[in-house]
Amino acid sequence: MTLIPRAALGASILLLQACVFSPGMHMDKNDLMSQDSAESSMVELVEITPKLLAQDQTAARRLTIPQELLNFQPENYRIGANDALFITVWDHPELTVPGGNQQTDAANARIVRDDGTLFYPFIGNVQVAGLTLEELREIIASRLARFIEQPQVDVNVMEYNSQKIIVSGAFQNPGYLPVNAQQLTLLQAVGLAGIDPERADLSSLKLTREGRTYELDYDRLTSMPSEIGNVYMRAGDKLHLGLNDNRKIFVMGEVKTPRALPYRTSRMSLSEVLATVGGPSPETSSGREVYVIRGVENIETEKATVFQLDAKSPASFILAERFEMQPQDVVFVGAAGITRWNRFISQLFPSANIFRTTLEIDEDMTNRN
Repeated sequence: MTLIPRAALGASILLLQACVFSPGMHMDKNDLMSQDSAESSMVELVEITPKLLAQDQTAARRLTIPQELLNFQPENYRIGANDALFITVWDHPELTVPGGNQQTDAANARIVRDDGTLFYPFIGNVQVAGLTLEELREIIASRLARFIEQPQVDVNVMEYNSQKIIVSGAFQNPGYLPVNAQQLTLLQAVGLAGIDPERADLSSLKLTREGRTYELDYDRLTSMPSEIGNVYMRAGDKLHLGLNDNRKIFVMGEVKTPRALPYRTSRMSLSEVLATVGGPSPETSSGREVYVIRGVENIETEKATVFQLDAKSPASFILAERFEMQPQDVVFVGAAGITRWNRFISQLFPSANIFRTTLEIDEDMTNRN
């Protein structure tokens, strides 16, 4: 029987198990920068510094609201089909409450027909759609003047049914908001619809008006000085608040609970993300290896950017708090040197045992010969 030299056998076994020498999850900065050329590199490494954050904040301040939205000023309410009107002619209850005082005001309301007309005693059909309440009051008063001396007429809307604003997406009350005589701002509309805090992507509020869609970062515009309070809603507007269902931030590496986090706002900071998953593991993580990988979803056509934070720096807490996350970012916390060494040793033991067993077999077979 030909015996395989013990050293060669042991080396072969270790070579077959080369993967066990992997020292743990680790991203080498030098490996990222050692590409043949900048053009061939798939990533760009950027250090998180106060200068970088200042540039990002300057760009954020440039968020503006389209001027055409600010230029719109709602006019007085105009009557439409299916509106319920209550018309009062003072001192003439037979015209005001033809059904009698025993009936409710709603029973005596006059509904605008689908064609925009309304029937009223003595004056017949009146085209009311498109009129303001004041214009309709003057028309009725002038026509009743042929039958009643100096009629005193008042017109009120009991039910606003003709004009609506559609709200959809991550609202607690999706559906319709009626347009009434009170001017409705964008902020008021969002307040009435109610934001679903668990599902809403506050950076993605879309206002569609007359076929054009305006994308607004609701979170930023409401958290810094802006003119968003001067945006008024218009009948027929559609308001959609984005869902965060498919927008995540992925946290990996040496953290207590690696997982995917829903992207809720445009101001989720790196420190908030780390705190949500329990922070970097104090036993196994490297303070100098906190990375944010951005642009992975488009890596086939564009470079991904890897932002590095030296968490052992005294200013790291401030930098992490001011670094804003984006959807689909990947946060990676690398292992500390001792952790990589411990993993190396723990992975080496199985191979060492196999190596020792091989030597024992080899020695036993030699002694028998």
